[in-house]
Amino acid sequence: MPTPQLSGKGVETSPPLLKMAGITKSFPGVRALDGVDLTVAEGEVHCLLGQNGAGKSTLIKVLAGAHQPDDGEIVWRGTPTRLRSPIAAMRLGIATIYQELDLVEHLSVAENVFLGHEPTSAGFLVRGHEAKSATAVLLKRLGHDEIDPGRLVGDLSAAQQQIVSMARALSHDARLIVMDEPSAALDPDEVRNLFRIVASLTSEGVAVVYISHRLEEIRTIGERVTVLKDGRSVANGLPARFTSTRDIVSLMTGRTVEHVFPQRPLAVSTGVADAPPVLAVEGLGRDGEFEPLSFELRPGEIVGLAGLVGSGRSEILETLYGARRPTSGRVFVGGEELRTGSVRAAVRAGIGLAPEERKAQALFMLESVTRNVSVSTITRFSRAGWVNRSAEYEAARQTTRDLVLRPDTPDTQVRNLSGGNQQKAVLARWLLRGCKVLLLDEPTRGVDIGARAELYAVIRRLADEGLAVLMVSSEIVEVLGLSDRVLVLREGRVVHTAQARALDEHRVLDLVLEGNPAS
Repeated sequence: MPTPQLSGKGVETSPPLLKMAGITKSFPGVRALDGVDLTVAEGEVHCLLGQNGAGKSTLIKVLAGAHQPDDGEIVWRGTPTRLRSPIAAMRLGIATIYQELDLVEHLSVAENVFLGHEPTSAGFLVRGHEAKSATAVLLKRLGHDEIDPGRLVGDLSAAQQQIVSMARALSHDARLIVMDEPSAALDPDEVRNLFRIVASLTSEGVAVVYISHRLEEIRTIGERVTVLKDGRSVANGLPARFTSTRDIVSLMTGRTVEHVFPQRPLAVSTGVADAPPVLAVEGLGRDGEFEPLSFELRPGEIVGLAGLVGSGRSEILETLYGARRPTSGRVFVGGEELRTGSVRAAVRAGIGLAPEERKAQALFMLESVTRNVSVSTITRFSRAGWVNRSAEYEAARQTTRDLVLRPDTPDTQVRNLSGGNQQKAVLARWLLRGCKVLLLDEPTRGVDIGARAELYAVIRRLADEGLAVLMVSSEIVEVLGLSDRVLVLREGRVVHTAQARALDEHRVLDLVLEGNPAS
């Protein structure tokens, strides 16, 4: 007797909303999908997990009609079907919201929502007023009727743009919405609002396939979990709330969670305090962003800044890097006072920044790895206005090899690298420069759990070799797992400082939410 399909709520559904069975897809030299199965019930949140390269993107593109599978079957509401194009998938009721939102910034909210299926008269006259009215209804359904349908999308926040993408999906009467890393650019309040919207949609019977690298979200939002590894589904329909992080990490990576964070060397807790500080901050403050703070950072030490978005974390890093001018305080690097408010002075002193938005703020996406790595050191390879390309290439190649950047081809365009390898390219830039202090803002944002483990190992190795690291992360587990010492921030003020070993996630949450100073 066949096993009945259950939704995450435990209600038997026959047939399921979607069933993908034995899906295969190959590209030249690569078998991206190798017999993947995925079953989604109406009204459930089904989490799709896997490392970069596991096949998630290819699978959702098959589901979106952007790729045609080589083999396998797609069954929609009990009927076998072929999704020959994105339009065919949308007409069927399948909508995909990609991590890089495909909105047109110079068009209005209503124009984006109904782009490609505008209400018309006589077959060609667009009824703009009707589009605005219908958009207002959709935005109200999503709990965001404060968004003006006539406003330009480019003027909206990242969270509001995501709401517009959801409204566009609903304008097609979507019954299944794929959300690819929907929380990546959101602060905690916006994430909670996202979860509220998802719960509202599923209560109406809409199914959601939810993709995220943030494993802590899975138990909050998910009902069932499918895990992909190397193009195969290694687990199907696991109960999200009752499957441990240890088991999920093991399925995704083949490693247990204990091996994700590298072990701190004994020297970090015993010898670092005796070394002279490489970075000394005295009363550094910026009105309206963070109150004056003082701390020291020593060679080989990783210090984490923990706090909510808006607590001043990123602003502190950007001020140290010279991108913002402080209103008070002094900064010393290697005992020499730094001229604040100058990026050039910070870089010359040995400070490097890997910013939160690496694609927009750090990388030249259409340039090669070599050019991205050498950009801060190009004068080293120049003479009389001519660049020694061979020397530049070899220097980049050696630095990226030290970081195990893949593929090992420095002439590859950065846009073709995974998120983890793009971050390694940013790190390689500052290593080639020979920086003493590395500022990391959300170093693993958009990076899968396997690649995160590699980045953690790289960061720890760099610290072991004497680099001083100051890092910001929205994930408390990451701050505690990687840092040696933690500064907890709330509303621009340091409310607690302690060794990472002396803190746990609940204690940090209490501090960032309540802000009670502790001794």
